[in-house]
Amino acid sequence: MVDRCEHTATSSWFKVLLHFRKQWLHSFGYDSERRSNLMLLDDRTLVFIAGNLLVLLQVHTKEQRYLRSCSGEGIGAITAHPSNEYFVIAEKGNQPLILVYEYPSLRLYHILRGGTEQVYSSVDFNLDGSILASVGGAPDYMLTLWDWRHEEVMLRCKASSQEVYRVRFSPHNPELLTSSGTGHVKFWTISPTFTGLKLQGVMGYFGETSATDVEGFVELPDRKVVTGTEWGNLLLWDREAIKVEICRIERQSCHVGTAQPFSLEDGLLMTFGSDGVIRGWDIEKINMADTHSGRLEMEPINELVVGHNVCLSSVVRSPLPNSFIWFAQDSNGAIWKLDLSFTNTTPDPECLFTFHAGSIHGLDVCKTSHLMATTAPDRSVKVFDFLAKKQLTTSCFNQSGTTISWAPPWVKASSGLLGFEDGVVRLLELYRPQSLYAVSRSSCEEDGKLRLKQAFKPHSESVTALAYERNGEILATGCNFSKCSLSADGTVFFFSVGEKYLPIGFIHVPSPVQALEWSPASHSNNRLLILCWSGHVVEVNCPNPKDQEPLKTFLLPELHRRPFRFQSIKSRIKRQEDILRLQALKEEKKKKAKELLTLLDAKQEEDEEEEEEKEEELPPIYIPDPPSPLYCGFYSEPDHFWLSMGGFDSGYLYHCKFSENQDEEPEKRKDEPFHFLPIHNADNDPICSITFSSSRELLLCGMHSGSIRVYPLQPGDLSLTSMQSYWVLSLHDNQNGQLHHIRCSHDDLFVLTAGDDGNIFSFTRRPPEELQSSLQRKAAMIPSPSVSFLCSNNHQCFPQRSSPMSDCLSCNIRPIVLKVVLQQVSKGGSREQVTGSGH
Repeated sequence: MVDRCEHTATSSWFKVLLHFRKQWLHSFGYDSERRSNLMLLDDRTLVFIAGNLLVLLQVHTKEQRYLRSCSGEGIGAITAHPSNEYFVIAEKGNQPLILVYEYPSLRLYHILRGGTEQVYSSVDFNLDGSILASVGGAPDYMLTLWDWRHEEVMLRCKASSQEVYRVRFSPHNPELLTSSGTGHVKFWTISPTFTGLKLQGVMGYFGETSATDVEGFVELPDRKVVTGTEWGNLLLWDREAIKVEICRIERQSCHVGTAQPFSLEDGLLMTFGSDGVIRGWDIEKINMADTHSGRLEMEPINELVVGHNVCLSSVVRSPLPNSFIWFAQDSNGAIWKLDLSFTNTTPDPECLFTFHAGSIHGLDVCKTSHLMATTAPDRSVKVFDFLAKKQLTTSCFNQSGTTISWAPPWVKASSGLLGFEDGVVRLLELYRPQSLYAVSRSSCEEDGKLRLKQAFKPHSESVTALAYERNGEILATGCNFSKCSLSADGTVFFFSVGEKYLPIGFIHVPSPVQALEWSPASHSNNRLLILCWSGHVVEVNCPNPKDQEPLKTFLLPELHRRPFRFQSIKSRIKRQEDILRLQALKEEKKKKAKELLTLLDAKQEEDEEEEEEKEEELPPIYIPDPPSPLYCGFYSEPDHFWLSMGGFDSGYLYHCKFSENQDEEPEKRKDEPFHFLPIHNADNDPICSITFSSSRELLLCGMHSGSIRVYPLQPGDLSLTSMQSYWVLSLHDNQNGQLHHIRCSHDDLFVLTAGDDGNIFSFTRRPPEELQSSLQRKAAMIPSPSVSFLCSNNHQCFPQRSSPMSDCLSCNIRPIVLKVVLQQVSKGGSREQVTGSGH
């Protein structure tokens, strides 16, 4: 991984800006949906890829060590040497490297070059560890065999014209390999010829069987191969043809969902599936199958149900001799320890670690302590103590969380808000449960728990944004679009903040809401900047709850607003750059011609008519249709704001202001920025998220490529003229880790990031010695239960831990014509209970 300054910096701030130190970096996430993202180096060290990092996780102590991607462009695949004395990191990027490290010293041992063009998708050692096989991704899909100790290519051949998931050497015959991927499986042989060794491959022919993506396979001693299928059955291959399809009695599938064979153990073929079950099948019966029917029905001999909400995607075996212990990757966000001895004393599966599954939809930090809350499509919200580097609690819901916001400290009974895909907003309170359990003289292992304070439903679709105004008296919520309207518009709902959140009303905006930004305290007027996905921006005055007296509807038609619709100017910017470039080139040619004529004293040539040079044709003005997406924005000064656009218009920050002419309809407006700021190397890497340090001397940008950029700013620089030099750190996955969430801690000591790759990182901005002197605690401070909670006696039900959070009888205040039902709002959410769990 690369950290670098793209421009020369003269100040000393680069020395202390961000410190990437082992003891002050921590990964809270796990890209559990990445294929084969689990490796074991010894019986206590798990290894997995986290964006641009390789994480070495101690199973017992939970201590983490890290290796950084050398290229800064990501890691494609990993594997361990059979002796566990070495391991391999195959990278991403232009002409990526294969790096061989020693273990446990983590010293770089060998570098292999030239195996593929852009990315490695799989690597594997042969049985004695003398040869390494690698296969690349698009565009070449090149299979390469390496004499890795001498850093030399032995053989290479194009593996396929489609994506290849994995390549493996046969454990029984060193001359055989198998590769598989999208809609194919291919069988390889290392054959001696007159000119030397040759790599020969034969593509498997599915025949009458439906073609399937092949995720896993097992090579048998007699050169047959068993592969899995997408529909849950197994296929036995003899050479390039299918010998038999294996299913259960009455044609039930071997597994529900995708099936993967993974090992041959004592006459049993071991398989796992996306149904969370591991089964053992009689391999002798499979080999003796009658091929005339083309189908073999049989039942497994052994079975282990890991869990009912488990989706296994890869397993690795403990390197201890004669061990039955395996570690499993769960695509639903967990790592399991399994005992596959299948005896009467076999212990139950043990879930070692839990994480979010999928992209992170929301992240926010506490305004008074070193706490962070996150939510994801796995229908959970997690709270972390990033000072102590641990997860505090997890709560599960019946809907996926879409955004999260931590209330400011001046809000009474400060807590967190969570928006959901069904339009519900839930108000959660984090508290320290020890005081409750101390009263009942029972014990509690958890350091924090969540409880539901209130739930209300302002929208009929996904809640995409939550924002408190600067005094904490008003909450604004935004959604992507409303089914209540014929057009794909968005809505913004306002609530008064108190012991209970009461509805004020809502407004319509032209398109789905991307973000909400309240004006800072330095502005005289309290206003809300509504940023819409399609490039629309709407500014509205903060509503006064005392002035709103709805009789039949919560609609706020009288709320003053100013619209802005972004009109692309990038094509004109590029055109002007071309004009200046051509003018400079023309002047340079004239200067050289004049110098040449002076040297030759060629008067006759001066008298001749100069032929007009054919001018280079300028590109036409282009306006993207549909318009480019709006990613983020913020106020600069009253009536002025900055926007970051994606798509065609990426590569710039656009300074905009509201027009004095507000009579035109929002859909017909064409408002152009009055100024722009070029962003270095961002034409294909737009800024997805922006945050400031509390002093506003640092501007932190989350990029589409998953990297972080940090710009130093001069105090009071609203026009961003000092936004030039920057420092960049590649943390998240460069292709799948779009960085939509970046925050600074309340004391500016830490930076927190969360990306679409499912990874969550915390790291410090200061050197360790300075950080130690600044911190007086080793763990975050967790608030005690509120007085209202202690008086309600609701804490009696909190020892429950396994059941998910049930749906609430929430108040439904959708943005349509409604009766005034404030009593229901005040009672909404009282039936919902929150359960917490942590590890």
